[in-house]
Amino acid sequence: MVRQIRKAAVLGSGVMGSGIAAHLANIGIPTLLLDMVPRELTEDEKRKGLTLEDKSVRNRISQTALSKLLKQKPAPLTSKKNLALIESGNFEDDLERLKDVDWVIEVVIENLAVKKSIFEKVDQFRKPGSIVSSNTSGISIEAMAEGRSEDFQKHFLGTHFFNPPRYLKLLEIIPTKATDSAVFAFMKEFGENVLGKGVVEARDTPNFIANRIGTYGLLVTVREMLKGGYSVGEVDSITGPLIGRPKSATFRTLDVVGLDTFVHVAKNVYDQVEGDEQEIFRTPDFMQKMLEKGWIGSKSGQGFFLKKGKEILELNPETLQYEERKKLQAPSIEMAKQIKGFANKMKALVYSEDRAGQLLWNIVMPTLVYSAQLLGEIAETIVDLDRAMKWGFGWSAGPFEIWDAIGIAQSVARLEQEGIAVPQWIKDFVAAGHETFYKEENGVVSYYDNGNYKQVIINPRVIHLQTIKKQKGVIKKNSGASLIDIGDGVILLEFTSPNNAIGLDIVQMINAAVDEAEANYKGLVIGNQGKNFCVGANIAMMLMEAQDDNIFELDFVIRQFQNAMLKIKYSAVPVVVAPFNMTLGGGAEVSLPAARIQATTETYIGLVEAGVGLIPGGGGTKELYMKALKGLPKGVSVDIQQVANKVFETVAMAKVSTSAAEAHETNFLNFADGISVNPDHQLYDAKQVVLSLYEQGYTPPVREKVPVVGESGYATLLLGAEAMRLSGYLSEHDMVIAKELAYVLSGGKLPFGTEVDEQYLLNLEREAFLRLISMPKSQQRMQHMLIKGKPLRN
Repeated sequence: MVRQIRKAAVLGSGVMGSGIAAHLANIGIPTLLLDMVPRELTEDEKRKGLTLEDKSVRNRISQTALSKLLKQKPAPLTSKKNLALIESGNFEDDLERLKDVDWVIEVVIENLAVKKSIFEKVDQFRKPGSIVSSNTSGISIEAMAEGRSEDFQKHFLGTHFFNPPRYLKLLEIIPTKATDSAVFAFMKEFGENVLGKGVVEARDTPNFIANRIGTYGLLVTVREMLKGGYSVGEVDSITGPLIGRPKSATFRTLDVVGLDTFVHVAKNVYDQVEGDEQEIFRTPDFMQKMLEKGWIGSKSGQGFFLKKGKEILELNPETLQYEERKKLQAPSIEMAKQIKGFANKMKALVYSEDRAGQLLWNIVMPTLVYSAQLLGEIAETIVDLDRAMKWGFGWSAGPFEIWDAIGIAQSVARLEQEGIAVPQWIKDFVAAGHETFYKEENGVVSYYDNGNYKQVIINPRVIHLQTIKKQKGVIKKNSGASLIDIGDGVILLEFTSPNNAIGLDIVQMINAAVDEAEANYKGLVIGNQGKNFCVGANIAMMLMEAQDDNIFELDFVIRQFQNAMLKIKYSAVPVVVAPFNMTLGGGAEVSLPAARIQATTETYIGLVEAGVGLIPGGGGTKELYMKALKGLPKGVSVDIQQVANKVFETVAMAKVSTSAAEAHETNFLNFADGISVNPDHQLYDAKQVVLSLYEQGYTPPVREKVPVVGESGYATLLLGAEAMRLSGYLSEHDMVIAKELAYVLSGGKLPFGTEVDEQYLLNLEREAFLRLISMPKSQQRMQHMLIKGKPLRN
């Protein structure tokens, strides 16, 4: 049987339910969003003369949720157009429509009786074989399925998304004893390959994996803060990026999540465990007082932190007064900042004897011990537990990976010296002479499991560049990039410079990569697995040359960059670029000339040079204009002025897409370009595109003339810029940049409709770039960006 999910229904339209519906719509699955029927009319409905029987009233709750999707930050929808795929309804009128859906997801209030009542109705209306799941954060999945039909129980499981569903990677899937193994296997594959999630199998226990460990770790941290006399700000200053955790650290995370939500999750465990474990999950008194005052975090305007003007104050848990925010100062912190490598950094911190070391030892070690105690109860393997914490809570390393980093034998010896109980299996592990939970040999990673080491199973769609380099080495490399054989006749160019900024080293490797691909391979992928694909050119280098008045040197660099971009475009074999996250300036310019772009859902692409006082210098303006023209339907009369206007606005305003879907709307992507929902699969997908193009007998594009709007079009573009200046959108120097951009885009002093070759436009682009970079105000913008990390309006 080939199972597919063509249509879904989400029951419950709260923040989580509507967020899941949005995520389904983002990947193209039509979704029915249902909620309760209101029992009273609003004042607005009364004024309109509506009754409780009107459809707009009966669907009001779910329809209101849909309206909120357009306003929420961060945006749940990758494109506002996706809202059309979600249809509102209610539990009384629309349950019979469940017969048309392949997956029903329940996201109602966390109350077992309510959920069972909903599932009783679902069982009556669902079609046989359709999958039903609950998004509960901790209520027993087994208990929900009690009393349901055999077919329902075979197709029922827990699917616990993390909020917000569009952005957070973890999806915990919780089967029951009755869940068909084929259904579980399908949902795991669907979760990874279609929903784009990192899927972990969890056991049916309170709060499953990530929330169980994460909540424990947070409460241990709170108790150690109170016990050791640390402040909220001091704790946050060392429990964030310093130890491989998100910037929001501990208390900022609680403010974002909401104290009310956190306390509810903690109480769920508290009510189901006993003894010392139960005491850990008891909410501290000061947090209960915060709840009573409504100080629950960001959604109430104050929590552990309060923003007053530009100043951020921290809460004193003893007095419940807000005070100046503090940072923990300790020798180990300064030392750790100088140390490279996560393992060395963690060792230096947790074993130090200063205040930072004592705090970190007292919060890290109990969490590791607790994770070891629960292994087998909440998760089958250390891999599942580690992945859950990394994907759900944004940790750079899971509990057992952290234990490997700090040294298991050394830490266990100290724990026993301090009288802290260590699980017997950990003692046995150390006694057997094992040193780490994970081992790596020739790029293959194995994990410890009940006395043996087993290979970590990885989805075949995942390509790890570091692993390939360890196994095969590189074809060639320099200071800015590496060329790697990723198999099946495809090579990959990986940027490795700081922030993947483009300099001459990367330009040289682009030329070498295309030459190598043309000579010996089926095609080339340009991609990497850094934090961002590429944040642009090396601004510091360009500013230094401009300040030294080395215009000849800059002219040479820009020519080299432009030629490399043409080499990508006219390569004899397909070149596919795989951008993700920040793809700005030069990153966008590398992407635009490719045979295809294989983006991820979260690709934020834009030509942002105006923000540093420049215009694109590597052919970005020309390529975006040509891509927009190429994307128009054949045979349709084209108004090239409208195309030029849109490109001008996009570049002049330094617009950046908020998703790959939006990049389609701004012409950075076209109908032929692809989007990988799961970012871990992007390089595999890009490789498949190369192979597909090769098998189809790929030939490079024909060099064509480009129609431009000329002098009259230039005047039209300037008119638009002047209107923006008068409206306050552009400064005086913005207008200088806009004039240069308009001249390039229009083709200069030519009649409307004149066809020019690409090199003509590239020459205009390079000359304008060099004029702008010589101007003091542009150099001020570049300097400001380098120092402050944000644009200067001058």
